[in-house]
Amino acid sequence: MLAETALRPAAAIDFGASNTDVVVRDGGATRHWTLPSEGQPDEARVRHVLHAGGVSPRDVEWIAVTGGNRTMLPPAIDDRVLHRVDEVRAIGRGGLALAHLESALVTSAGSGTACVAATPAGAHHVTGTGVGGGTLVGLGRLLLDTVDPREIDALAQGGSDMTHNLTIAEVLGGAIGSLPPETTAVNFGRVARHPVNASREDTAAALVNMVGQVIAVIAINAARAQQLPHVVIVGHLTDLKSIRRTFGLVAKFYGATILTPDDGGSATAIGALLSTEQQLRTGA
Repeated sequence: MLAETALRPAAAIDFGASNTDVVVRDGGATRHWTLPSEGQPDEARVRHVLHAGGVSPRDVEWIAVTGGNRTMLPPAIDDRVLHRVDEVRAIGRGGLALAHLESALVTSAGSGTACVAATPAGAHHVTGTGVGGGTLVGLGRLLLDTVDPREIDALAQGGSDMTHNLTIAEVLGGAIGSLPPETTAVNFGRVARHPVNASREDTAAALVNMVGQVIAVIAINAARAQQLPHVVIVGHLTDLKSIRRTFGLVAKFYGATILTPDDGGSATAIGALLSTEQQLRTGA
């Protein structure tokens, strides 16, 4: 009976700092949609984000909720129970599911960045950084006069970060360890020394390079510290092609593999859904 219940229509909502992600599973089909986060979670907001996908609370058996301030929500809406899922557990479970892995260092790159060691035994927070999508957009406002991540991404793909950055070759005269001479040594180091003739594209490329490098290096080091062979990065920052390219370059330089599954922004909501299904099946 519990297994049958888990297959009935169910929803999960991840209340992120910048985006709210909704996943609805009905049998074998899963839908995902995203809305900008506005205000604190409450009953009206739950109804609103579900309605954006043509769903009402009565259309589902239960609703899993994770992310910021989920404790503010009522225990049920329209007699549908709201299952509160720990965000770290949801990140780990969702990242592993999207990457089709049993164990990995799952990094959620949203407004900020959290690194979670995820294994069959569970998930725990390892480290993180305040550098994330919020950093990209905030500095985009200051440096590029835009807060549109897609515009920043497009600009970055047409520019060169070398206009602003200093390389290892320029600072040290050659390679260091496994890092080739063209690796960034100092983000925005060139413009710190003297004015540069940089286009908006060059500035966007340097910004993306900095944000992506910080996240990737922290994730790789965290994975090695936890003795986990795989790094999985999820979250809406992975929607951006320029960011994924930076992740790939850092992975190459450090002899690591970074996976960025499709639809990474849905990972935490999917993890909340899967965690709740498991709890209903097993009671754990």
